[in-house]
Amino acid sequence: MVKKLSEWKFTSKEFAQIPEKFASGHRACAGCGPAIVLRLVMKAARGPIIATNATGCMEVVSTIYPYTSWKIPWMHTAFETAAANASGIESALKILRKKGKIKDEHVDVVAFAGDGGTFDIGFQALSGAVERGHDFLYVLYDNEAYMNTGIQRSGGTPRGAWTTTSPAGKVIPGKAEHKKPIADIMVAHEMPYVATANIAYWKDLVIKARKGMEVNGPAFLHAFAPCPRGWRSENEKTVEIARLATETCVFPLWEAEYGEYKLSAPSKAIALKPERKKPVEAYLKTQRRFRHLFKPENKHVLEEIQSEVDRRWKKLLKACEIA
Repeated sequence: MVKKLSEWKFTSKEFAQIPEKFASGHRACAGCGPAIVLRLVMKAARGPIIATNATGCMEVVSTIYPYTSWKIPWMHTAFETAAANASGIESALKILRKKGKIKDEHVDVVAFAGDGGTFDIGFQALSGAVERGHDFLYVLYDNEAYMNTGIQRSGGTPRGAWTTTSPAGKVIPGKAEHKKPIADIMVAHEMPYVATANIAYWKDLVIKARKGMEVNGPAFLHAFAPCPRGWRSENEKTVEIARLATETCVFPLWEAEYGEYKLSAPSKAIALKPERKKPVEAYLKTQRRFRHLFKPENKHVLEEIQSEVDRRWKKLLKACEIA
């Protein structure tokens, strides 16, 4: 394994030869986006690595007793404490190294959590860990609802989406609020590295995961990961749907180092050629959780969603100093 990203040639052949640290045989649903995130992030590891995983889909499907898909030291932690657990692991490693019980080889720490455990009940622990400056990578696999417990809405659920706690009816057409800009909130912490990533652009995701591991201090990776079960989408179209999220600027790709924004290649291409930006409807039509929005009486919701996507896209371009 190459020690630094700058030394990694990153050919497809080289990548394929990297041993799997998140193995097949888990119980994830067909077409599961989060499972792809975990596999790619583990492929990005530069050496010894320890993972902690908040309660959620990926914790459940990967460790059904007595089996496990993890080929590294791995810990399950409560829904709200992934970042706190990662902080403890990182601190323990420092003490062990200080006492001479660990050799010079660096050990990376990565925390995995879904949107419920990040946008909502895990945010306090995450914010505190970042403020304290713990050296670990936090990976948010965002499938936009509390999928493991029954598809309930979260702070990461987008406007208009059907969930079991934001049902679509005659009075309320799905979730009433827009998605919380969690990555921007993390940038506001002025931490060393924050990035968005998408399973449809696997190389970009892997490079950003490695960057997050190599940075000295806390790093946050917001990975877009469709859920066919909760989104009511076709299993075989997970990557296609993920790609549309970026092509419509619903989920643009960027990274920020100490608050300085920079667009990633797929989103930069759209910025340079705005005609490539697809309408939000092209993305929404792929998921039955949004089908009620295409009724005549809900046209205004579609317009509101498009307007908000456009507003956030313009704000991002301004932050990246692209006018």
